[in-house]
Amino acid sequence: MMKSADIHNAPVLQAVGVSLRYPENSDYVLHNINLAVYEQEIVALLGESGCGKSSFINLASGLLESSEGYVAFCGQEIRTTPAKVAVVFQDACLLPWLTVYGNVAFALKLESLRVRADECKARVSAALRDVGLENAASKYPARLSGGMAQRVALARTLARRAELLLLDEPFSSLDAITRRSMQELLLDIIHKYRSSALIVTHDMDEALLIADRLILMTKENGETRLAEWNLRDILGKARGADSDNAQHYRRSSTFMDLKEEIAESLAYSTKAFGLSSKNTAHMKKQNFLVNLD
Repeated sequence: MMKSADIHNAPVLQAVGVSLRYPENSDYVLHNINLAVYEQEIVALLGESGCGKSSFINLASGLLESSEGYVAFCGQEIRTTPAKVAVVFQDACLLPWLTVYGNVAFALKLESLRVRADECKARVSAALRDVGLENAASKYPARLSGGMAQRVALARTLARRAELLLLDEPFSSLDAITRRSMQELLLDIIHKYRSSALIVTHDMDEALLIADRLILMTKENGETRLAEWNLRDILGKARGADSDNAQHYRRSSTFMDLKEEIAESLAYSTKAFGLSSKNTAHMKKQNFLVNLD
């Protein structure tokens, strides 16, 4: 396990002593979370179902209020969703009565953004070009594939010119080929717009291929525990879901050793796999490609 060096400026997103529990339940959903996302950085939040990953995304987006501590965007405590923060969920959450163009433009017409009509048109057109949907602007959601719907969701964030993307398992419902192309598109978008991103995922390969840092979230005896790996230091920058050396990269000993290390950390901390020590050893022997879905 390695800690990332503080080589960046002030964090874009910062959680300080964040805990969450609901009034009807005395147990913590999250307890004493401290983490940060820096400028132009992609952080993957990995963990088993029920550990609180999606709850943290809701806190970071202002959809929930923490019970203790606070989450800040660019130094300001988050009370409601900041204009420069965009959220992409597992479901594209498109409005069925609006076209692709209308869905992308919808947020820009809200009073909180106050985008002029001519600028709105320019932003939407540019966003649709960036995700390859310029010829689908007049289609309605019912006529879109799952991959196209998620492209619309990404275009919506581009049109907002968000500085921080919060993504909650955005590609988990897609087939493997579409998922890989969407991962590559996400990387292109983040690099082009110089954004930061926090992506929740169950897929270890996805985290290792696109993130600069990986944070493993587990729960043990009601406590939330975070373990962190600086992937740029360990794996270098030659990553990507569809790069020329992707297959070689996936099969490298460094990649496989890191997957094994993370899987062991998860299994040891939470028994999340529900496996005996014998089965865990079998996973290691077979170089099991871990997917936590």
